[in-house]
Amino acid sequence: MHILLIHQAFTTIGSAGGTRHYEIARYLAKKGHKITVITSPVSYLTGEKESAGYNPLDRAILDEQIHILYCYTSKGMHKGFFPRLFAFFSFMVSSFFKALSVPDVDIVWGTSPNLFQGFTAWLSARWKNVAFLFEIRDLWPDFAIELGILKNPFLIYFSKKLEKFLYQHADQLIVNSPGFIQPIQKISGKIPVLIANGSDPEMFRSSDQGEAFRKQYNLEKSFVVMYCGAHGPANDLDVILDAAEILQNRSDIKFVLVGSGKDKNTLMENAAQRNLKNVIFAPPFSKEKIANVIAASNAGLAILKPIPLFKTTYPNKVFDTMAARKPVLVQIDGVIRELVERYNAGIFVEPGNPYALAVAVRALADDPERCQKMGMNGYQAICKDFSREKSAYLIENILKTMKTR
Repeated sequence: MHILLIHQAFTTIGSAGGTRHYEIARYLAKKGHKITVITSPVSYLTGEKESAGYNPLDRAILDEQIHILYCYTSKGMHKGFFPRLFAFFSFMVSSFFKALSVPDVDIVWGTSPNLFQGFTAWLSARWKNVAFLFEIRDLWPDFAIELGILKNPFLIYFSKKLEKFLYQHADQLIVNSPGFIQPIQKISGKIPVLIANGSDPEMFRSSDQGEAFRKQYNLEKSFVVMYCGAHGPANDLDVILDAAEILQNRSDIKFVLVGSGKDKNTLMENAAQRNLKNVIFAPPFSKEKIANVIAASNAGLAILKPIPLFKTTYPNKVFDTMAARKPVLVQIDGVIRELVERYNAGIFVEPGNPYALAVAVRALADDPERCQKMGMNGYQAICKDFSREKSAYLIENILKTMKTR
C-alpha cells in the first residue's frame, strides 16, 4: 500500500518537535507499506528553514519505503497573523502541485492543524480517485478563536465552512483525543475513530541519566521542573515565571524551559527583569537528544491557557514525560487531567494559577519517593495502553480497511 501524507509540520528524530507521524511511518514501512511525505522545510517551532540547502525540489529518503518531499513555504510562521496565514496558504498551494507528481498512491492522509493542508489532501485524493483519511489533532479554528488569534469575521466564517467541508467529505476521520469526538460528531454527523496520543518509551532511554545537561546548567543539586515544547500564546508560560518568583526562597528548585517559539524572547526578557535566578531557558533539542535532556528533570510540566476548549486535548508532552518515567504536573483540566489522575502519574494543577503550581512543585520536591512512584506509574501506562506501536497498529488497520472499500 502506498500512503501519501501531507503534513506541513512533519518532524523526524533529527529535528525538534513532535515525531508522532515519523514514528508511525517507520512502523508502516516495517510492515511493507510505502510512505511518501510532503512537508515544509520551515520549522514550525522557529519559523526558519531547517537547512539552508533546502529548495522546492529537495527530497530525502529515510529508507527504501519512506520518501520525504519538501515544497515551498514562506517563512512567516512567527511574524504575525497574516504572515502565518500566508505560510499556510503557500504550503497549501505548493504541496498540491507536489502531490500531483507522486504516482500510484492508494490513500491520501491529511492532518490538522492546519485546515488548509487538509484541503490539499482532500483535493489530491479526489484528483487521484483514492480514499481520503483526515486526522484531527486540534479543534482548529475554535482554538484560534478562543485565544483571540483569529478575529476577522470573514476568516472565521471561511474557516468554519472549510472545517465542516473537510469533516463531511473525509472517507474516514480519526482523532488523537477522546475530547474531540463529540464536537467533531456534532459538525460532521460522523463518529471519528480514536487513535490516542502516546509515546515510544525506547526513545526516552537516556545514555547518561541527564548528567551532562545538569552539569551544563549547574543543576547537579537541584530539583528540576522541566517544560519542553513551544513557547507560544497558547502555552501560558508567564505562569511558570510567576510560580518561580513565589519559590525564590527555595534555592534547590529550578524551572527549566526547553524549546522555542514566538514568545520566547519576551519570556527571557521578563525573567531577566524580575531577576529570576531559578528560571533557565534552553534551546530546542532533536528527538535524538531529548532523552538525555528530560532525564535531567525531576518532574515535567504540561501547561496551557485556562480556556474551555483546552479541556479536550491530549498534549504530546504529557505522554513523553510519562514515557521518560517522570511525574507530570498537568496544568490543564479535562480529559488529560482524568488520564493522569487515573494512572496516578502526576498532579493536577489549577490552570492559570501560579500559587497552585508553586504548592505542587514544593510538594514533589519534598517527596522524592512519591515522584519516583508516579514516574513509574506513567511509564507503565505508556507501555500498556499508549505505546506508539499500538497507535500505528490501529492506523494500519484503518488504512487497510479504507483501501478495500
